[in-house]
This record gives sequence, C-alpha cells and structure tokens, in this order.
Amino acid sequence: FSQPNLMSTGQGILIGMIDTGIDYTNPLFQNPDGTSRILRLWDQTIESENTPEAVAGFQPFYGTVYSQEDLNRALASEQPLELVPSTDTSGTFLAGVAAGRQIQSPTTFSGAAPDAALAVVRLKPAKQYLREFFAVPPDADAYQENDIMAAAAFLLGVAGQYQMPLVLCLGVGTSQGSHSGISPLAMQLQALSGTRGFACVTGAGNETGFRHHYFGNLSPDQEYEDVELRVADSTSGFSMELWADVSELYTVGFVSPSGEVIERIPMTVGQETTISFQLDATRILISYQITESSSGRFLAFLRFTGPAPGIWHIRVYPTLFVAGQFHIWLPMQGFLTEDTGFLRPDPDITITDPGNAPLLLTVSTYNHVTGSLYIHSSRGFTATGQIKPDFAAPGVEVQGPGIPPGTSRLSRQTGSSVATAITAGAVACLFSWGFTQGNDTTLTSISVKSILIRGAERKEAFRYPNRQWGYGTLNLYQAFLLMRE
Repeated sequence: FSQPNLMSTGQGILIGMIDTGIDYTNPLFQNPDGTSRILRLWDQTIESENTPEAVAGFQPFYGTVYSQEDLNRALASEQPLELVPSTDTSGTFLAGVAAGRQIQSPTTFSGAAPDAALAVVRLKPAKQYLREFFAVPPDADAYQENDIMAAAAFLLGVAGQYQMPLVLCLGVGTSQGSHSGISPLAMQLQALSGTRGFACVTGAGNETGFRHHYFGNLSPDQEYEDVELRVADSTSGFSMELWADVSELYTVGFVSPSGEVIERIPMTVGQETTISFQLDATRILISYQITESSSGRFLAFLRFTGPAPGIWHIRVYPTLFVAGQFHIWLPMQGFLTEDTGFLRPDPDITITDPGNAPLLLTVSTYNHVTGSLYIHSSRGFTATGQIKPDFAAPGVEVQGPGIPPGTSRLSRQTGSSVATAITAGAVACLFSWGFTQGNDTTLTSISVKSILIRGAERKEAFRYPNRQWGYGTLNLYQAFLLMRE
C-alpha cells in the first residue's frame, strides 16, 4: 500500500470482523485525535435493550450494539469499560493485522489497510446443549452458525447505512459438513458474492497433520472397509461424520479395542440408534440421513460417549454401491484430544467450511520469510473437486497488537485466521482503488478473486492450481500491475 502512485490504504472501505471481539481502547483503532475508527460494535454476549436494527426484515433480538458515538464517549472517559464493557480474547490481533493504524512509536507498525473503517461482531458462545450433543470440550471456543449468519447480515446493514463497500473477514470455520461449500452460511455468503462492493475472505483452516480426515475407496467385491481410529486415553467423547456422494449409501459396524464386535447397524431413516458395549462404558449414537437437506448427499453422524482408549475399527459397509468412495471427518483441532486420529489418514480435503464455497476468497497459510507452506495449513480441493484454496497468504509469525487490553506492545501469531486478516486488508486496498478513487466501481467478490489470482506469484517447482497453494501466493502490487497492462 506504500506505493506513492497508488496510495490505496483502504480509504472509504469498511472491514467487517466476525470473531471474539476487539479491544476498542487500543490506539491502533483510533484516529490521531483519539476518536474511534470503529463504526459499530455488536457484542452478542452482553444483553440489553440496544439490540441490532432490522436488516432486510430480520432482527436478532439479543446482544448489545455500540455506535461510534458510544465508543467515543467511552474513550473520552477515565474508565471506558464502565460505559462500553465489551472485551476480547483474540479478535484484536486480527483486526490490527487487517486495519490497524500506522504508528511509529514505540514500534513501527501498520495493518494491511490502515485507513479502512471497522465494524466488529463479538460472537456469543454456542449453547450448552449443542456443545454436549457434538461433544465439544468445555475449554474449546465454539460458535453457532446462525449467530455467524446474523453477524454477516448485521455488518452488511452497517455498510449500507454508511454507503461503504464491505470486506468481510471471517476467521472462524468448521470441519462439520460435506466440504462441498453448500452449508447455510456458505450459501448466504455465496448469494452476496456477485454484489457490487462486497467481498468475503475466509481461511482454509489449520487441519493438515492432525489425522482428522479419512478417504475410503472400496472395490466392487469388497464386503466392508476397516477404518482404524486411535482414541487417546483422555478422550471423554467426540463426534464424526461420514459423507458420500448422492449415488452411495453406507451402513457401519464396530470393533472395540477389547475385540467386542457390533455388527452393521441397519439403516433406520429419521431415527437415532444408540448402542452400548458389554466390556466397557462406551456408548455410540448413530444417525443416518439418506439425503442431507443442504447437499442431497448421504450422511452418517456418529457420536462416541466415554470411548475406551485404544484402536477402534469402524467397519463401513456399502449398501448402494456405485463408486465406492466416502469421506469421514473428525472435529477440527481444538475440539478433539491431540492424540486421537485415523491410523491411515488422508491429508487432503481438509479445508474448513465455509471456505469450500466456490465464490468466496479462500486462503491457505504460508511463511513469508522462508517461502514455505505453514505445516498445518489445510489442503484442498473440495469434496466435489472445486479448486480450493484460491491462493496462499502470509500467516506465520505475523506481527500484530498484543494482549491484554490497553497494552501498547506488539506480539506475533500464526494461523489461518492471520492469513485471512492480511488478505481482507489487501482486498480493502483494492476496493479503495476501485471505489474511493473511482478506477473501477463494479468490483465484486468474484472479480476481486479473479484479479488476485492473476496477480499471484507462482514458483516454477509447482504446477498450478494445486491443493496446497491454490494459484500461488498473494501479491497485491503485481495484481495492480496486471490490471494496468
């Protein structure tokens, strides 16, 4: 953004952050006069009468919305958190990377789009009954898809109110779903992708190397496939999902670590089956869906409660055989004990949703110093063969705002959400060039993705697109040069 002939630093663009909130007292999110650069802050965790305004007939009646004026009054007081008690755990870092103000002291720092405005949503934790149903550990951060969808609608409304182009930065994802990009959240964002002045950037995830994906490929004369799963000692419970194409149907059976055999569980549509074991306290819930509502694909949902540690065999039987291929995904890292995983995993097709949606900008993570891919960066393609990720962005040991709140020091973080924030800032710079400077007022999420793919750097050692790098590495300046030519 420092190229003097461009001077595109996000002016006139709104970056919408959906994460754990923001430390609004940090100077990086203030103008030189001390006023806030945050136009709206919706904290879904604080209940009050000041709930979000209706957007397109939809109004979520929960949480509290703080205006820029509210934030300015808080910043002018000696105890800002008494007026606006919204805090954060990790979203501040991402907002700083995407749009932190340029500073020279005590350390030189600038976000990718330092002149962009911000609107922030702090997500509320998922309801307890959902955490229990999906066996999410008590200490894991988990959010509901409907709250994220409400956050996206809210940010779109803020952008409309201020008549500003919107870049949505979505650092959260999930390993649940068909990995084909047609979850409700993905479809909502897909529908907006052709809208002028809207772009959504999402991360590929950090799932490679954790052994959480299994790819099955049965032969026509094969009775079943034995999927071996190692369950660690400290695992209290977990869920998993078996997905197959619309032409396939499967049933499952089990062999416990002690050798107890559970024959194939018959397919009872619309009902849940719970099985118990005689030699240990393990209970397994199984639910078959012949046509999952969003994708039409086959889904078998399994939830283990009190699983015995050791090697489990999940026997997958073909009931309707065409290609004989299926996928099983365990929960994403952080939702599962580290030593629990498949003995013969497939490292590919591990991009988290909604990053599998074709029209969104999905970025993998690489080290900008060494030029190497981040070791845990999720790999494509999607389960239906769509090209994902689109490209890779820096996300290893990136500098950003420190924690706790109020600190002026900087810290470094690594991961998919960091690469997402950098890319969101790059898109804001591109939008600023197009809309604020009047060079191209037709830009959409789809056209921006095309521009950045064409400008990506590619190494001679690789063939593109590929499952790790997509079409290359993010290079915004090169994208600008190609548009000039």
